[in-house]
Amino acid sequence: MESFAWFASSDHWLGRLLFQRGLAGLYLVAFLCAALQFRALIGERGMTPVPEYLRRVPARRAPSLFRLHYSDRFFALCAWTGAALALALAAGAGDAVPLAVSMLMWAVLWGLYLSIVNVGQTWYGFGWESLLLEAGFLAVFLGNDETAPPVLVMWLLRWLLFRVEFGAGLIKLRGDRCWRDLTCLYYHHETQPMPSPLSWFFHHLPRPLHRVETAANHVAQLVVPFLLFTPQPVATAAAGLIALTQLWLVLSGNFSWLNWLTIVLALSAVDGTLVAAPPDLPRPPLWYAVLVVALTVLVLALSARPVRNLLSRHQAMNRSFDPLHLVNTYGAFGTVGRVRYEIVVEGTDEPVAHAGTVWRAYEFKGKPGDVRRMPRQFAPYHLRLDWLMWFAALSPAYAAGWFGPFVERLLEGDRDTLRLLRHNPFPDAPPALVRARLYRYRFTTWRELRSTGAWWHRTLVRDFLPPTRLEGAPRRTRH
Repeated sequence: MESFAWFASSDHWLGRLLFQRGLAGLYLVAFLCAALQFRALIGERGMTPVPEYLRRVPARRAPSLFRLHYSDRFFALCAWTGAALALALAAGAGDAVPLAVSMLMWAVLWGLYLSIVNVGQTWYGFGWESLLLEAGFLAVFLGNDETAPPVLVMWLLRWLLFRVEFGAGLIKLRGDRCWRDLTCLYYHHETQPMPSPLSWFFHHLPRPLHRVETAANHVAQLVVPFLLFTPQPVATAAAGLIALTQLWLVLSGNFSWLNWLTIVLALSAVDGTLVAAPPDLPRPPLWYAVLVVALTVLVLALSARPVRNLLSRHQAMNRSFDPLHLVNTYGAFGTVGRVRYEIVVEGTDEPVAHAGTVWRAYEFKGKPGDVRRMPRQFAPYHLRLDWLMWFAALSPAYAAGWFGPFVERLLEGDRDTLRLLRHNPFPDAPPALVRARLYRYRFTTWRELRSTGAWWHRTLVRDFLPPTRLEGAPRRTRH
C-alpha cells in the first residue's frame, strides 16, 4: 500500500464509515418524505402534477427516470425502493458485497433521488436537496471494505463542506446589515420558517448572548472551514467545531436535513487513527483508481462557477449550475425577517358567509397556527407544504401555482391533501367555503406564557384569500 498512499489511505477508515452510514440514514429520511407526501404535492392529481411539468420543461433541464414513464404507482415504487436501499446501506450492506456492486447501489440511490428532485418543482427548491445529491454522487466513489478509502474523494468531501460553510458565511456578511452589527439573532429564532420546541427559549436569551451567538457563527463559517485543509489533528478539531455549531442549529430550529448532512460531512474529516489503529485494507484495483481520478478532474472543473459565485459581490444562494446537481453553491439566511407573518386557513360548512359565520381553522403539522400549541421538532424530516406556507406569507408571489389548487382540494375533501395536515376540522364532509387570513405572529413573553398558556400572540393583518367555494357551486351572497 505504500506506493498507493497518495491515492488510498486506511487512516480515513472512520471518516468514510461515519459518512456513509450517516448519508444513507439521511437518504432514508429523504425518500420517506417523498413517499409519504408526493401524491398531494406532485402526483397525478397533486397541486403541481409531474406529468404537466414534464410536458413544459425540456429533458436537458430536468433529466429524470420519470420521463420514461410516470404514474403515482411508479413514483411510489421508486421512492420506497430508494428507502429500502438506503436502509440496507445504513445497515452496512455496501461492505458485504463486491466493490462494483457497492458502487452500483450508491449510484442507484443517487439516480432515484435525482429523478425525484428534478420533477419536484417548487417543493424541492431548497439547498439541502442539491447538497444531498452532491454528497450522494461523491459517495458512489468512496468504495467499501474491499479497498482503503480514496484520499482524493475524502478531500472532495472537505471541499464540499468548505463551500457549504464558507458560502453561508459570506452570504451573511454581504447580506443583511444585522449580521454585521451582530443583531440578527434578536429576530431569527422568532421569524425562521419553522421554529422548534426550544426556539421560544432561544429567542428569550439575553441580547448580549445573541450577539455572542452571531459572532461565533461568523467564526465557524468564515474561519474554521479553512482549517479543514490543515494536517491532523487540527482538521478533526475544525470538523468538531462545525458539528457543534450545527447541533446548536438543530436545537434551535427545523431545517430539514441541512444541519444533519453538514454534520455528516464534518464527520468525514475525522482522523481514524485518533480512535484506533487503521485496519489493513486491500490495495485499490486499477479501474477504480481511474474512475476516482476522473471524478476528481470533473469536480474540480465544475467548481469554477461555484468559486466565481463565492467571490462575487452578487453571490447567489443555493444554486445548481448543472441539471445533475454535481457541484453547487450554498448559503442561507442572507436576509433575516424582523416580523413573522402566518397564513391561517379556515373553512365553514355554512353555505353563505355572513358576519356571524363560524370559521374553523385547519391546523398544520409544523407551522404555527394554534397559539397555545408549542412548536414541534420534525427535522430531519421535511414538511414541504408547511415550509411553502411560510414563503407564501412573505409574499403571494411564492404561492402562485399551488395555493389555489391547495384550497380546491380542501373544498373537495381530498384525502391525500388532508393527510399533510395535523387537524381536519371537517371530518364528515368538506366545507362549503374556505378562506385564508394573514396574521402577524410573535412569541409571547414569559409573563404572557404563564398567564395565558400561549406560546404565540397574533394580530390580524388582512385577508389573504376571500371566502371561496368550488367552481360551479352556488355563489355566495353578502349579508
